[in-house]
Amino acid sequence: MTRDVVVTGLGVAAPNGVGTEEYWQATLAGVSGIRPISTFDTTGYPVRLAGEIPEFEAEKAIAKRLVPQTDRMTRLALLASDCALADAGVDPTGLDEYSMGVAVSSSTGGLEFGQRELQALWRDGWESVSAYMSFAWYYAVNTGQISIRNGMRGPGGVAVSEQAGGLDSLAYARRRIRKGTAVMTAGGMDSLLCPYGVAIQSTAPGRSVQDQPDHAYLPFDVEASGWVPGEGGAILLVESKEAAMERGAPNVYGTVAGYGAAFAPEPEHSGADALLRAARTALADAKLTPGDIDVVFADAAGMPRADRAEAEVLTALFGERGVPVSAPKTMTGRLLSGGAALDVVAALLTIRDGVVPAAVHARPATVDPRVDLVAGSPRRMEVNSALVLAYGHGGFASAMVLTGPRFPSP
Repeated sequence: MTRDVVVTGLGVAAPNGVGTEEYWQATLAGVSGIRPISTFDTTGYPVRLAGEIPEFEAEKAIAKRLVPQTDRMTRLALLASDCALADAGVDPTGLDEYSMGVAVSSSTGGLEFGQRELQALWRDGWESVSAYMSFAWYYAVNTGQISIRNGMRGPGGVAVSEQAGGLDSLAYARRRIRKGTAVMTAGGMDSLLCPYGVAIQSTAPGRSVQDQPDHAYLPFDVEASGWVPGEGGAILLVESKEAAMERGAPNVYGTVAGYGAAFAPEPEHSGADALLRAARTALADAKLTPGDIDVVFADAAGMPRADRAEAEVLTALFGERGVPVSAPKTMTGRLLSGGAALDVVAALLTIRDGVVPAAVHARPATVDPRVDLVAGSPRRMEVNSALVLAYGHGGFASAMVLTGPRFPSP
């Protein structure tokens, strides 16, 4: 019999709220974290808006020894993993070190750290470069540092699939739990909000160059002009349902019921075929039909071609306006590996509270008529299951089905 894998801990670092409940209340209130970039002068850059996380108190208290060897993105991942463990009531010191694993996705690693050290190399020579450069900007750094911090010496992994990475890492964690690992911390965290990173994103296809936050990111809208970059993400703790019940876990947010992934090389394909295949695979894995899905958390790229492709996927699965669609990333920007992981958190909290967050600045009159995009204000409804969609640059498509604790097991 296949073991059910449940989420028992959440840790969030998002532009509109650090901490799970802080993020959730801001999201339901329609508070956007998209604002002018403040960490450096963006004069001359085509991208000037981003989902930026302001410095917060817990960040100031992080161990001083970690600061020289980590990028801020990694410190956010460490703090989010601490929150996920505490939320789940798991003390790593009380478990066998080989029974705990980590799978946290990142697209680039600590890019700001890398930029600083490369500048030092160019300016002062090789002796000025930190030895920590060898891993601090490596894409597996979040997995490694969380493992070291908590003595987690079990399975470790990282998926590099851009926006789809958070789902792919959670799927890896589910597989490891089913093979006997006790607990896994999984999810995604990214940040490219430094001059080097913003320069990279400025050349990326489909990025928004709007200066006004309320017009910058309008997925599924006829006036959509692209996506807005952001930083942050979410770390989740997963374990078997049996283990969670046995130890009396304080929270069981829901079940990772189904997962699917597909690939469509760009630019030959729009992504619709891959995203549809991923969604159907996830539904089959969960042993559910489209009619069982209560809400979809969309990839919501904000690019006209990609939005039309996703609308085709939604229509093929559910019919026109067949299911409510949520896009909370309109308040955070696209967080690369962190984006889908944060959508999973939003989906689980939607199941918990029975309220679907609205897309900010969305205008129902100009939204694709095929898509029932929740706009204006959150929509209260009973939610037992949610489908999360993610499409990563390069052709990576992933989908995940999440069900509530009371929903029949797959």
